[in-house]
Amino acid sequence: MPLDDVVGRITPADSGARRMAELRQQRLTKPPGSLGMLEELSVQLAGIFGTERPALQGKTLIVAAGDHGVVAQGVTAYPQEVTAQMVLNFLSGGAAVNAMARKAGVDLVIVDAGVASPLPEHPDLRVVAPGRGTADMTQGPAMSREQSEACVRAGVELALEAAGGADIIGTGDMGIGNTTASSAIAAALTRSPPSETTGRGTGRNDSELAHKIAVVERALQVNRPDPSDGLDVLAKVGGFEIGVLAGVVLGGSLARRVVVLDGFISGAAGLIAHSLCPDTRDYMVAAHLSVEPGHRTVLSHMGLRPLLDLGMRLGEGTGAVLAMGIVEAAAACLTEMATFEEAGVSDRDSRSAGGQVG
Repeated sequence: MPLDDVVGRITPADSGARRMAELRQQRLTKPPGSLGMLEELSVQLAGIFGTERPALQGKTLIVAAGDHGVVAQGVTAYPQEVTAQMVLNFLSGGAAVNAMARKAGVDLVIVDAGVASPLPEHPDLRVVAPGRGTADMTQGPAMSREQSEACVRAGVELALEAAGGADIIGTGDMGIGNTTASSAIAAALTRSPPSETTGRGTGRNDSELAHKIAVVERALQVNRPDPSDGLDVLAKVGGFEIGVLAGVVLGGSLARRVVVLDGFISGAAGLIAHSLCPDTRDYMVAAHLSVEPGHRTVLSHMGLRPLLDLGMRLGEGTGAVLAMGIVEAAAACLTEMATFEEAGVSDRDSRSAGGQVG
């Protein structure tokens, strides 16, 4: 499907269903507001699914992996080969996200979005790579505009496929060097200085962090990405896996599914999708707040509040998997709780209840 068609077909969440959900929340057997962010989340879900009582079925996490040419600038302590090795670990079920997904009943879709090292064929590996790793963005664009469009379209198709069996779609990533690309995307699209969007990634010390910031600054100076054009930003300073995840956000929004963003890299992908279609904001849920400083900038720019703050910075979709249970709980409370009338409980305005419940 052409990308312009995808963007043109995404519509805002159902405002009428949101209003009905807000009214239902006021009638449930609890003091108003006592479930905090769960109430806000439930209203968002009502708008996404077009009903005041959303009943969610199925959870899928799409983990996209890709390599980054900018690692040639010494921005990470890990060799690029780790990306391919971790993809194999995902496929064999040995990573953190595998352990969490098994416990949470989340289906995993593992995607080669552009891993540099050769990967063996595997029945559970989806290959959508428009290239074998991006170019060094300090020397010119990370990819061509055609490649950026290709990976976004691939992500759209993956999300639409997942939507056939899942109401909750999560995003996860793997890619050595991808915090550097995400820092550049965040700086470009939020118009923030790289010193505010660039963090330590895999544990950089002070001097290494200063070098990483300088690398991001150089990439932005060399490429001058257009902050009004998400595809231009993606092509010039992004990554293949980030493009695929941006497509997942777009596809999930088109299918009217809730899209749970993981951490900083997923946030950068969400930022790309949001720049292409602001209505995607209605469908995104921020799973958690990453330790990476740029993540806070990204979420603030999109007006998203993270559900969790656990000091996590692994990626893989681990935070998204944890948050999916919270999404389910929010929907269940709105849908399955009894109202005061249904339960025969005096509400807060009743003289006999004294205005209190619990």
